[in-house]
Amino acid sequence: MISRTIDSLQVSGNVNMSNVSALFKEGLMQQKDNSTEGVLTVDFSKLDKVDSSAVSLMLAWLREARRNKVRLSFTNVPDNLMSLAKLYGVADLLSLGAA
Repeated sequence: MISRTIDSLQVSGNVNMSNVSALFKEGLMQQKDNSTEGVLTVDFSKLDKVDSSAVSLMLAWLREARRNKVRLSFTNVPDNLMSLAKLYGVADLLSLGAA
C-alpha cells in the first residue's frame, strides 16, 4: 500500500511478486501528481516483508522519476532490502550508500 504526503510516498505492508506491478502503477500515479518541484522521497519505514521484486520496483521508479525530471530518494530502507540491493550490485545506483 502507498500513502502520500506533499513530498513523499510511504510504502507499507509487503512488496513481493504478487503485488509489485500494482505498487509500481500506484507509485507512478502518485509521482505524476507530484507538486514538489521535482523532489520526491520514498519512505520504506513501514515495510513488513520484501523479496527481490522490491529492488526491481525501486529501479523502475527511479527510471520513471528520471524520465519525468523528478529527483527520487529512498529512506528507511530495511536491512533485508539493502542486502538485496547490494547483492544485485545496484545499491549505489539507488543512492543507498555503502553500509
